[in-house]
Amino acid sequence: MLASTLMLIALLCAGVLIPVPYAELSPGPTVNTLGEHDGEPVLQIAGHKTYPTTGHLNMTTVRVTSADYRMNLVEAVYGWLAHDNKVVPHETLYPDGKTEEESTQENAEEFSQSQESAKVAALKELDIPVQSWVIVSTVVKGSPAEGRLHAGDVIKTVDGTAVKEPADVAELVTRHEPGEDVRFTIVPAKEQAAAEKEKRAPARTETVTVTTAASDDGGEKRAVVGISAGTDHTFPFTIDIKLADVGGPSAGLMFALGIYDKLTPGSLTGGRFVAGTGTIDDAGEVGPIGGVEMKTVGARAKGAEFFLTPADNCAAAAKDTPEGLTLVKVDTIEDALGALEDIRAGDTAGLPKCTSGG
Repeated sequence: MLASTLMLIALLCAGVLIPVPYAELSPGPTVNTLGEHDGEPVLQIAGHKTYPTTGHLNMTTVRVTSADYRMNLVEAVYGWLAHDNKVVPHETLYPDGKTEEESTQENAEEFSQSQESAKVAALKELDIPVQSWVIVSTVVKGSPAEGRLHAGDVIKTVDGTAVKEPADVAELVTRHEPGEDVRFTIVPAKEQAAAEKEKRAPARTETVTVTTAASDDGGEKRAVVGISAGTDHTFPFTIDIKLADVGGPSAGLMFALGIYDKLTPGSLTGGRFVAGTGTIDDAGEVGPIGGVEMKTVGARAKGAEFFLTPADNCAAAAKDTPEGLTLVKVDTIEDALGALEDIRAGDTAGLPKCTSGG
């Protein structure tokens, strides 16, 4: 008996002291995009008529253990046994040894981009014009473009060819051989910012020549200059999204729907409690996210009746759907708006529901 007791104590101590390479996900907060958070409206629109809203269009989140947190064996076993938690390999959430600071920065950038895309998608659905242009999104340190091109520069042409989409930049650069020059016609970031602030067209452009280098990403060698291109927008009125301590791109769909609801008469939900998740791009396409099982649990715990689910997440979400929650499959913002029309009309029998097959 003494030997067994000592062995049990030793095993428990080992379980508490021995770190294991796992991280944990659990349901996070859910926030109504039509309501308030920390005492102020989540969506604040100025310069355009808005309308009263009712019901809920809740964005959902997942809590994750931090990059530098080292889970012990006891915590891992408890997480595996807990119904509402999920334990995954640490590298799944933090690949390549990513630090907590790096992860937070990346999540903040994705969250900011998701807000921009949500605004664009909602306004396009309402046929409200949005001005867009291609910009230098990032410049790789030590690359040929460093010091010559800067984040925020507007790319007008590459070698005299007009640029309309971010993909055009890479396509035009890779027409060259490594070591050849590429000519960029740009509006410098500072000039673009001043023009936007003063609500005028940019007054000047510059031509910048960058000598290409060979790619070193392990694939087929091609000419590169060391930038990534993105899209920036000017909106016809102000749309602010006030939500701190949230990161990642997965609230895009719900932000877009909240904006659409506030800019149109009546209520999208008919007063019902709808939650959801999903990335969104400028064209209104809805993309998959991580931790959908945690998000459905968190949504239902707050009272959600319907959950707008990206089509690619349907199979995972349907494996263990919380009782009383209907999973609605969506591929686009138009799908979501159509589903909401049926929900507020009470015609839910024909909703495109998620199944274990997708």
